Amino acid sequence: MILKTAIVGMGALGLLFGDIITSARGKDCVDYILDEDRLSRYSEKTFSVNGQPRNFQMRPAESAEPYGLVIVAVKWNSLPSALSAMRRCVGEDTVIISVLNGISSEKLIAESFGKNRVLCCIAQGMDAMYADGALCYTQMGALHLGVFEAAQKPLLDKVCKFFDLVSMPYVAEEDILLRLWAKFMLNVGVNQVCAAFGTNYAGALAPGAARDAMCGAMRETIALANAEGIALSEADLDAYMKILETLSPEGIPSMAQDIVARRKSEVSMFSGTVIEMCAAHGLKAPINEFLYKKIQEIEADF
Repeated sequence: MILKTAIVGMGALGLLFGDIITSARGKDCVDYILDEDRLSRYSEKTFSVNGQPRNFQMRPAESAEPYGLVIVAVKWNSLPSALSAMRRCVGEDTVIISVLNGISSEKLIAESFGKNRVLCCIAQGMDAMYADGALCYTQMGALHLGVFEAAQKPLLDKVCKFFDLVSMPYVAEEDILLRLWAKFMLNVGVNQVCAAFGTNYAGALAPGAARDAMCGAMRETIALANAEGIALSEADLDAYMKILETLSPEGIPSMAQDIVARRKSEVSMFSGTVIEMCAAHGLKAPINEFLYKKIQEIEADF
């Protein structure tokens, strides 16, 4: 049974999921694990969720103890430091889930802590926006969970029971790899286009160059997924376009938020991954190449 949760990362998703658990179980049931530098800075910060003040519990990484559940909620570029910070959090019975974008974080976490502790997880459908301690969202979305192999089923059952207890929105997926690639397809499209074109969800959905680039980048990802043996299809693209239509029109995804804040983005994880993997399969990815170059040019001025 999961009694206490550690969350590594105090950005949009870290605060969103931590707030759900603390609202149900109390703040003593969630610790945000921080290295010394972040702990010093974040201890002075005021946090809020949809305008309501929050007082989250923080703990230094060096004094952490094993938790029932560890949620990794950092940006891709911060994953190596997160793996170091969470080392004391992982014990014999710990289950780890990652809500990072992309298709690689679970593999890297498993290499550090063992695949027997890591479930596959995708955060989907939320329009969370975070700035300077303030989290705002209109759509909570859901966590999609699944196993890489049958032996992990008890881990999935344990997490699902806990999520039921805390009213965490989730879906237990039969084909988690398909869902992982489908979410990756969406991010390759909307995250990069909003960042490259300086637009929001409404702008990405409106007919024009941004929408064309978004759909084109997603179709290149479908071709790559098919080459990898994943049955991603045009129907998945259509389904995710419908999900985008439910989000706040003025909202922007995490990568565009990084560009606004003049932070290095996760472009290497999106188009960088697509370009590299397509090359290995002899596939072309001109739209992802265009987005990769454009976002790198934007970041060069930071």
